[in-house]
Amino acid sequence: MKIYFIGADREVTGSCHYIQACGKNILIDCGMEQGEDVYENQELPINPSDIDYVLLTHAHIDHTGLLPLMYSRGFRGEVYTTKATCDLCDIMLKDSAHIQMFEAEWRNRKAKRSGEPEFVPLYEMKDAIGVLEHFIPCQYEEKVTICDGITVSFTDVGHLLGSASIQMFLEEEGIKKTIVFSGDIGNLNQPLIKNPTYLKEADYVIMESTYGDRSHGEKPDYIGELSKIIQTTFDRGGNVVIPSFAVGRTQEMLYFLRKIKADGLIKGHDGFEVYVDSPLAVEATNIFNKNRYTCFDKEAMELVNQGINPISFPGLKVSVTSEDSKMINFKSAPKVIISASGMCEAGRIKHHLKHNLWRSECTVLFVGYQAIGTLGRKILDGAKEVKLFGETIEIKARIEKLDGISGHADQQGLIRWLKEFDPKPKRVFIVHGEESVCDSFSKLLMEEYGYEVTAPYSGSCYDLVKDCVVKEGEVERKILIRKEPKKVASTVFARLLSAGQRLLTVIKHNEGGANKDLAKFADQINSLCDKWDR
Repeated sequence: MKIYFIGADREVTGSCHYIQACGKNILIDCGMEQGEDVYENQELPINPSDIDYVLLTHAHIDHTGLLPLMYSRGFRGEVYTTKATCDLCDIMLKDSAHIQMFEAEWRNRKAKRSGEPEFVPLYEMKDAIGVLEHFIPCQYEEKVTICDGITVSFTDVGHLLGSASIQMFLEEEGIKKTIVFSGDIGNLNQPLIKNPTYLKEADYVIMESTYGDRSHGEKPDYIGELSKIIQTTFDRGGNVVIPSFAVGRTQEMLYFLRKIKADGLIKGHDGFEVYVDSPLAVEATNIFNKNRYTCFDKEAMELVNQGINPISFPGLKVSVTSEDSKMINFKSAPKVIISASGMCEAGRIKHHLKHNLWRSECTVLFVGYQAIGTLGRKILDGAKEVKLFGETIEIKARIEKLDGISGHADQQGLIRWLKEFDPKPKRVFIVHGEESVCDSFSKLLMEEYGYEVTAPYSGSCYDLVKDCVVKEGEVERKILIRKEPKKVASTVFARLLSAGQRLLTVIKHNEGGANKDLAKFADQINSLCDKWDR
């Protein structure tokens, strides 16, 4: 039984960890890196075609976004996760594939003019659709035996609709181990979804540390603060532009805005309009409604039972087509515009920033984490101008941040979650945090709470039976690898190599088959080789 640390180790995004147990190869999450990468992630030590199972903690792209790439390189195993996560991945992975293909098309138009080589997308829509066919939905608290010796259970962790901590029960050659992957641990008292459910049993815990160095402070008055920002901006004649993650944060903002409208908190602008400009957000909102009976908290369900939709209200407009989106900024009346992406890296939000950042009467309101290196972080940190679609835009709009809006637990929330394990785990692995946070949070847990703690680098391997390090990550020597701007391209030749690796996997799976069938298979392979051998 071994665990390999691949992604989101001493970084915040790109979560991916690999368990080797009971003769099976299992990934826990398979996420895409977003924002600035500080350390070079190590490659998986096996071919994607050799991975038997993937377990997903939740649907965010930094936990799921490379699954279509894995499929394109030969993965054909089973993907276990909660039902709501299955529903969200169905739209989010397709949306990610659309973005990859759109970017490739845009780059290739430029490449033709400049004579540059073709840009190949990371993956295509067929890869997203293909991997989604391998998803298996699970219920919360259901113990699912995925193979001999491996049983898993998903527990609501209160981060996103369908989010879960994953508890793995392993038994191999008479040795039993219980491993818990925290996933992203949710903040308390979020709108719509339930608070985290705590687990009690684990030999080893792999836990996130996004906000392991800070406190969210007292629960802010979201309704009051948001009302004040909207009122002030509307009185100036401006728009409130909210870069928002399409899944989770957008639905929370709709929850607040419904309350603001129902209570008549905005004066002099009766019937103001709220635009959700994101096809993905519109689909996600439908999925939230679909899963309300299993995932909504008590307060939201009280509204549902009264016949009130907690995330809908008069004046709510949705934009699906690009024409709908363009028309929003031609309407002069002050309005609220909620658009993706939440870190302003792609999507329609960039168009809304182009139309509103230069206007001193407008407000850009950030309501979520902005990773280092993202456009959102630059604006929030006080940039005087930004470049959008090749044009320099001077920033005159007011830049605001709604503090406390976080789907992640703060330091005390993380500690509260960990302290529920009784007895203490043998070891806690700290992941999914910036390097300084991983170090400081690890030190806190060791010195003040008496835990055995490790904050591994990508490439590290740990033996869960012997309780020892098998391999240190290559950057364990503190050699910082600064990445060049990342090419988000996968060459066609690399895809061909992956197909060859998958063929080897399939050949191994057929060992022991009937001689007649094996001979036929061999003839087919040789015929293919004869055709292509150069």
